[in-house]
Amino acid sequence: MRRNSRERGEGQFGCVVGLILLAVGAMIAYKVIPLKVKRAEVRQELVDEAKSAGMHGDDRIRKAIVEKAQEDNLPVTDDDVKINRGNNEITVQVDYVVPIDFPGYTYQWHVHDEQTNPIF
Repeated sequence: MRRNSRERGEGQFGCVVGLILLAVGAMIAYKVIPLKVKRAEVRQELVDEAKSAGMHGDDRIRKAIVEKAQEDNLPVTDDDVKINRGNNEITVQVDYVVPIDFPGYTYQWHVHDEQTNPIF
């Protein structure tokens, strides 16, 4: 069978585009997945501290959350942690922004975690 000269090379262009998209996806995953794991660790600390609110004061809860975030290199400060007690329950909120650097662009990932638990 003879090939038409206009069809030659079309498959290779699609392969190049596919490889570029794969590389971009791998780079995004490389940057984002570790941050998501660190966020989950801080969120778990928030949940644990909210559960033990009856035994811990606000300052201790705030300090534990900020220390865990600093351990994971997340930009959480004392001002980012808000604690409200009332009606036999506690609400702990953490709001912060994580900059994710990509070539030519910095994405600002806004994180909001909240946990409400009864106080025993």
